[in-house]
Amino acid sequence: MTFLDSSAINVLVAARRNVEAAGGRLRMAALTDPVRRVVEIVGLDTSIACYPTLAEAVKP
Repeated sequence: MTFLDSSAINVLVAARRNVEAAGGRLRMAALTDPVRRVVEIVGLDTSIACYPTLAEAVKP
């Protein structure tokens, strides 16, 4: 993904709530620099863990 707007942020927040309610966890991996900046600015990285690679995100 190269762009993240408020609609996508709202979808991610709702997805995190739903996944956690079901006993799971939502993680994001390999964010592009522009997306990572938006995630950090809005504070989404404090509620959804972000990892540099997919391999790191799927580690137990």
